Amino acid sequence: MADLARVSNPYLSQVERGLYRPSADVLKAIADALQISAETMYAQAGLLDASKGGGVEEAIYADPYLSSDQKEALVRVYRGFVGESLPSA
Repeated sequence: MADLARVSNPYLSQVERGLYRPSADVLKAIADALQISAETMYAQAGLLDASKGGGVEEAIYADPYLSSDQKEALVRVYRGFVGESLPSA
């Protein structure tokens, strides 16, 4: 995993154990290595509100047939359609 994310194994271990808060660049690299969107990674790291968009966004991010770019595009389109009707946290 560390090789895929282009970070050292000791650093990744410390991130996993909560000893370090990784930068946005490191989170993006980890997300790419896991083949998930950076937004999903940020939400899981507690940096974004994961409740916005509800199940639709979660379903998009969970779809194994979509690339990260496709997932991001679909979420942007979805948010464009629902706009102000998304619940706020």
